[in-house]
Amino acid sequence: MKVNINADIGEGYGKYNIGNDTELMPLIGSANVACGMHAGDPTIMVRTVKLALENGVSIGAHPGFNDIWGFGRRQIRMRPIDLEYLVTYQIGALKALAGSNGACVTHVKPHGALNNMAHDDLDYALAIGRGIKAADRELIYVANAGSQMTRAAEQLGLRYANEAYVDRIYDDNGKMASRERDDAVITDPEQAARQVLCILEEKALISSSGKRIPAKVHTFCIHGDEPTAVPVMRKVRERIAAAGIEVVSLPTLFGLN
Repeated sequence: MKVNINADIGEGYGKYNIGNDTELMPLIGSANVACGMHAGDPTIMVRTVKLALENGVSIGAHPGFNDIWGFGRRQIRMRPIDLEYLVTYQIGALKALAGSNGACVTHVKPHGALNNMAHDDLDYALAIGRGIKAADRELIYVANAGSQMTRAAEQLGLRYANEAYVDRIYDDNGKMASRERDDAVITDPEQAARQVLCILEEKALISSSGKRIPAKVHTFCIHGDEPTAVPVMRKVRERIAAAGIEVVSLPTLFGLN
């Protein structure tokens, strides 16, 4: 079995570092690089691209709301057309910086509140999809499993990868539990590894109450800003390797290499 693991990464800003990108990068298959709105800046974007190239990791854009102060985790209501342009703008910035360093962008993963809102709001999900398509119709749309983003990708004729999370628990509705819950983020490496293996074996998301929500998952996300991201990913890689599961990049998973 092959699976992708992606990480939200490159989320520092200026002289401020968030997460341990250097140690996390070798543990993943694809990197979602912050594009300067919720985090990241041109220098950090280039540094992250180079780190991905050194580790054979595919590169994706991680667009979010223009919300540095709130790290993109505060909801912002926008007209869909404005959101569409905002997504294309961020992808374009990363494509230019990646291209100037001999790399290409292969996927797009919405960040934070934008991702959560597009889970339920088809207009937002379609706006993101149109923004992706305007930048490059060959890009893979990384979408929460069971979300409107998957439906939007299908409507727009985009490749998409259904996503689940290494380090977040699920509600009975198949959505990530609110960060307002004390147990929303999984920091225990063993718990994270069990969740990944369970989702793959059951072909379903498993809620915190034990409810089984059928889902075909292509990729698992780890949040690079979490202090426990590296030990969690080391344990996940150890356990999935023992189960005979290979971690590959998103282009490899889709036979694009």
